[in-house]
Amino acid sequence: MKALTLNQTKQWLKTSQHPMAKMIFSQLKKLFRFELPAPKFILRPMYFIYQFSTQLFLTFTRVIIWTPLLKGRLHRFGENLNLYGGLPYISGPLQISLGDNCRISGQSTLTGRSCAPQTPQLILGDNIDIGWMTTIAVATRVQLGNNVRIAGRALLAGYPGHPIDAEARAIGLPETDDQVGDIVLEDDVWLATGVSVMAGVTIGQGTIVAAGSVVTHDLPAMVLAAGIPAKVIRSLAHNNSAQEL
Repeated sequence: MKALTLNQTKQWLKTSQHPMAKMIFSQLKKLFRFELPAPKFILRPMYFIYQFSTQLFLTFTRVIIWTPLLKGRLHRFGENLNLYGGLPYISGPLQISLGDNCRISGQSTLTGRSCAPQTPQLILGDNIDIGWMTTIAVATRVQLGNNVRIAGRALLAGYPGHPIDAEARAIGLPETDDQVGDIVLEDDVWLATGVSVMAGVTIGQGTIVAAGSVVTHDLPAMVLAAGIPAKVIRSLAHNNSAQEL
């Protein structure tokens, strides 16, 4: 009842033509839009102090807390692991192996299929980027070659998490074996923002997949692919030839 009264008062102030209502509404708008003075000679140093202290805190937590904790969960890891923004969410029976110089967002999710007959394997090569809010769901094996780039909000869906049959889904049964598969990204693959890669897909070396695409079948090496489902747009082989010349 109180909330309703406040709402009615708000609407009256907005719509009433009464001079008192107009005056109160005008003063309230000024109050809500009040801004402190912003002298640059004070705020610019404050901004840099804020940036420096934030970066110092993030570096401290990365070096002292997040990276050691993640290494304790890994099966194997190389040198120069750069974990930024926290600790990835890892669930299920998942064996993770990392190469050298990997950069992984702490806001990513790595999962293993809980009903897999063998421990799912996530194998990352050297010099790999895994971006913000990316999810890698491993049914049996997901393997990323060297120099792979995965932008933010990507999905590598080795398993869906639910069966197709509605009755089985309703009682909480897991997906069936015919719904799962390996995913392989060969060396130098780049997945742009929001790309989804489905189970059973292999993407060839050097291929780029455009933002928002859904990859449902294998893609050859050295092509640009885009769309839902992703299709080859053009070859990238001539780009490498030009660079070699």
